[in-house]
Amino acid sequence: MHVKTDLPGIQFYSGNFLDGSYIGKGDKRLKRYTGLCLEPQYFPDNPNHAHFPSTVLKKGSTYNHKIIYDISNL
Repeated sequence: MHVKTDLPGIQFYSGNFLDGSYIGKGDKRLKRYTGLCLEPQYFPDNPNHAHFPSTVLKKGSTYNHKIIYDISNL
């Protein structure tokens, strides 16, 4: 899997806390570590770090970013 984005950071979630109570595709229970999520975004706690890229969206501005997920046989 390739993830291409113009955002400066990425959040990774590994499903550590899945407990089998959620039902996924094919009626399979989602158990611990059965999935992952990659979420491009700005850095957490951004407003408190002046050296991080700004997240301020000023009046009249447009929020526009690109995220491309490429899943292929490598």
